[in-house]
Amino acid sequence: MRILVIDDDEQMRALLRQVMEWSGYMVMDAENGRKGMQKQREQPADLVITDLIMPEQEGLETISTLKKEFPDVKIVAISGGGRIGPEAYLPAAQELGADLVFSKPFDVKKFVAAVRELLDNE
Repeated sequence: MRILVIDDDEQMRALLRQVMEWSGYMVMDAENGRKGMQKQREQPADLVITDLIMPEQEGLETISTLKKEFPDVKIVAISGGGRIGPEAYLPAAQELGADLVFSKPFDVKKFVAAVRELLDNE
């Protein structure tokens, strides 16, 4: 199983990459939605974890593009919410097709368990 992590926060990217690799997944990462989409087109992942607020191409746009081009990909949206708070963005992410949503900071064990369950239900 291959996972793509898209987040402009380097520490968050490193953390997610590490926990997902420890959980036995192959992980690629990108610092924004545009670069993430390039990687997804080159080597499609089974699951994409994307932040919502990023420069270049933000997460909601990334989710709708992913759903159009890769209808079967699983999507996990994460958000610290910027100025408005995650409540404003996470429901929109679900409407666009995110399978799971998490507000930052989140419990890493719960996050990994939820991702594993999502991928196991394939």
